[in-house]
Amino acid sequence: MEDNKNLTKKEQLKEKVKDFPKQAGVYLMKNKSEKVIYVGKAKNLKNRVRSYFTEAKDISPKTKLLVGNIDHIDYILTKTEVEAFLLEASLIKKHRPRYNIRLKDDKAYPYIKVSYADSFPRLYVARKVRSDGGLYFGPYTSGYAVKETIRFLNKTFMIRDCKDAFMKSRKRPCMTYQIGRCKAPCVDYVDEKGYRKDLKGALNFLRNQNKKVIVELEDMMWTESDNENYEAAAKIRDSIESIKKILEQQTVVNDAQSNDVDQDVFGYFGDNRGTLIESLHIRKGRVIGNRSSFFAHIDPDSKKEDPREWLVSFINQYYEDNVIPDEVIVPIDWGKDLNNLLAAVLHERSGRKVQVYFGGSARGQSLVHLARQNAESHFMGQVSKEEKRNKALKLIQKKFHLPDFPYRIECYDISNFQGKNSVASQVVFEDGQPNKDQYRRYKIKTVDGPNDYASMAEVLGRRFKHKEYEDPQLIVIDGGKGQLRVAVEVLKEIGREDIPVVGLAKARTQGKFSDQEIEETEERFYLPGRSNPVTFRSGSSAFQILVSLRDEAHRFAIEFHRSLRDKESFSSQLDDIVGLGPKKKKALLSHFKTLEKIQNASVEQLATVKSVSQKDAQNIFSYFNSHEESLEEENGDSST
Repeated sequence: MEDNKNLTKKEQLKEKVKDFPKQAGVYLMKNKSEKVIYVGKAKNLKNRVRSYFTEAKDISPKTKLLVGNIDHIDYILTKTEVEAFLLEASLIKKHRPRYNIRLKDDKAYPYIKVSYADSFPRLYVARKVRSDGGLYFGPYTSGYAVKETIRFLNKTFMIRDCKDAFMKSRKRPCMTYQIGRCKAPCVDYVDEKGYRKDLKGALNFLRNQNKKVIVELEDMMWTESDNENYEAAAKIRDSIESIKKILEQQTVVNDAQSNDVDQDVFGYFGDNRGTLIESLHIRKGRVIGNRSSFFAHIDPDSKKEDPREWLVSFINQYYEDNVIPDEVIVPIDWGKDLNNLLAAVLHERSGRKVQVYFGGSARGQSLVHLARQNAESHFMGQVSKEEKRNKALKLIQKKFHLPDFPYRIECYDISNFQGKNSVASQVVFEDGQPNKDQYRRYKIKTVDGPNDYASMAEVLGRRFKHKEYEDPQLIVIDGGKGQLRVAVEVLKEIGREDIPVVGLAKARTQGKFSDQEIEETEERFYLPGRSNPVTFRSGSSAFQILVSLRDEAHRFAIEFHRSLRDKESFSSQLDDIVGLGPKKKKALLSHFKTLEKIQNASVEQLATVKSVSQKDAQNIFSYFNSHEESLEEENGDSST
């Protein structure tokens, strides 16, 4: 056998794959820096991974690029193919591999959450679906519409809108009760059974059982009218009219056969510029929302790309964080086996029976066609945005003489207050957009006093010890030539001078307007080894990306610094109160968030905090109130 050292990397990988098991599992492809660049699933690991190293002519350019960057491959065995699906989605979410199709988290779609596990549930806007005993409805397209719906339901069905801590501390009803929009469960004016009867009306509305809601409200209206409670009857009448208007605005897409079924329908549209996948959310026959996801590097018409590969991966990831409906209708007839496999995966996630099928019937085809129409109508807008960002990033590459396209740009900022609590922020833009999952915060550990240069050196040194982070194609430093020089020296010391870096600083210039002397600011970009700064037209997309990146880094650093300052102030104030240890102080901070809210809290509100006794609550209340009284005496009129 030929010596393994003389084989190419591709040949070495082919040899290793020969020892892979023929079992179900997940494979992780990694580059030289141990970064996971691709995650895949397989019923037969050996056969699936071996297919990447064939000499077939129909391999896509993306796959060729992936294979060229693989240094080694790990795998995790699973008992079943269903487990492999579940594990793949969680690993993609964790590692965010470069070559996987993956959902971006820059826009979390809103849900209406009902805290059903509570004695007196309330309605919330939720951005993530959690296993917390709550009921979730959605996803909806508009956060504003969700908030307005919650206000309408609270008003119509007298659902409480107060926070749990506020409710527990009440001794008498609040203003919401006084104006007739709540039945005051906080002071036992309504019991759980009566409250949940009202809540049932809101749940029926959210489940689109609107005829039932209207019938029940009409019965209530006539009962109030018969009892000569005409004002109450008029309010119910107005609620009925509001519901009817909402129903008129919703699109009805299903016949009576599917009025009790929740459905998600997928469709897609694209060309060589990318693909947009559209999901329609149909609840009890009515469209409540839709969601668009654009992928620039997928050509749906390419013979080298199998639509089943990327669409199945998309759907698998999609239901990692979204409510799973009764039925999922797909636009490709990929066979009964794959439908059943996806259904088993969704059943494992939801604990309910889920049906996955191709929209082959007349009704199914009409729904898939509607999803495709939506995808086509949103496609050009997404392509336009993508092309605009791509053009801006190419201009950045050209102006800064970057060797590679700046897919990932990192920006760093230092923040301190009078030399204390120095912190730094790391903000990441990918494809010209914020990727908040990649943001990082640093407490400065080795620098005393306000030394931004030394702090920047520490942060960059710590950041590039993390080999698991993807390398940026550009680093932006918030600062001028001095900070830039430090960054260049640090990157050279740690052997990463291959990463381009620029400094961004404001410059003040004098000008005239209507014979008046005015001072203007200009953003300037400094490159290593170049005396004159680079500038961009202020209205250009390239300029907006870079300045937004710097502003976001500044905001993130200031926010972190402020939180540390608040915690320090918080702890120092509470240190003087007898009986408060670290655990109780932490519980108070977690519950009230700010020192001001603790100062204004009553004894009853303080006593609701976990681990804080009635005696502790009294001590805290007495400390802040006696403290305020002493301040008033010190600041009083000395002539009194």
